Amino acid sequence: MSNTIIQFQNVSKQYDEDSLVLDDVSFEIERGKFYTLLGPSGCGKTTILRLIAGFTEATKGDIHFNGKKMNHIPANKRQVNTVFQDYALFPHLNVFENVAFGLRIKKMKNSEIKAKVEEALSFVNLSGYGDREIKDMSGGQRQRVAIARAIVNQPEVILLDEPLSALDLKLRYQMQGELRELQRRLGITFIFVTHDQEEALAMSDEIFVLNKGTIQQSGTPNDIYDEPINRFVADFIGESNIVSGTMIQDYLVEFVGKQFTCVDKGMNKNEPVEVVIRPEDLEITSHEQGMLQIKVSSQLFRGVHYEITGNDKDGNEWLVHSTKSVNVDDDIGLKFEPEAIHVMRFDETEEDFDKRLDSYSEGDANEQS
Repeated sequence: MSNTIIQFQNVSKQYDEDSLVLDDVSFEIERGKFYTLLGPSGCGKTTILRLIAGFTEATKGDIHFNGKKMNHIPANKRQVNTVFQDYALFPHLNVFENVAFGLRIKKMKNSEIKAKVEEALSFVNLSGYGDREIKDMSGGQRQRVAIARAIVNQPEVILLDEPLSALDLKLRYQMQGELRELQRRLGITFIFVTHDQEEALAMSDEIFVLNKGTIQQSGTPNDIYDEPINRFVADFIGESNIVSGTMIQDYLVEFVGKQFTCVDKGMNKNEPVEVVIRPEDLEITSHEQGMLQIKVSSQLFRGVHYEITGNDKDGNEWLVHSTKSVNVDDDIGLKFEPEAIHVMRFDETEEDFDKRLDSYSEGDANEQS
């Protein structure tokens, strides 16, 4: 059996005369992984969820589930369950009956329903809460009830549409860990929608970054963070310093008027590029010893580090995360390793980007042999 459970092939979605919400999107979802659809409001991530759930139909393209075309299969015939942003619980039913609702629709025996509901509540650490009224449950408990209602039907895929957005920060962090652990224990494919990049990085096996109806980049959290394909991804995933540069040759890039050794290759000589350096990869040193120099314009204490901003002589703004404190108007130097420099080509497709990254690994293997 193929490990692919869901496949989108050139899927587009358009509502009436509006512009395309999804534009020729193709991807595969593998069984038993935690996926996150990440992007700003209106990028198409919830539309993908609705297409998988069967709440709407694609304008063009095909959607397959376990190898079978599912474009016109109604929502109640699909092996998926959705946890909505507002949880969509029934306020007039207690916890047990909320979880049992789908099983009663299937007209299961009461004894079987009782066993399945109690098992689902145990899975989400709500054993003994069956008689509790929904209005008496906290936000985190309500979310667990919604998840129990989803898993009790034993779906192959669970869809989660920003289910943590209404929670306070501390509870949100707690629920991130609980959701991830629950997915591992169940072994069910989770597809999670969020606009919060920290949430996506913390929870996912793989992330799809969307913008304006297209998938900009897909990969593991480390791949997306360390090797962003373009300015949008670099800017959306974490904080970045992005400046214009020129790729002089393999392993040598020029920016801010200086040439620096880097680890990128496979581009044209003297090709215009954009250069990314993450704030945590910049080390503060003396003005004279710095690989580049900035004048500090602000400093904020963020608990685990200081967030320092400053400008170089060309007016580029630099963001630095450091445990060192400086003073506004100080002239400081910044150092960084070649590995901290990430070079991005303009308009590079993800396919070409992946081939270029693969060539790095092949080159390293050849050098070692």
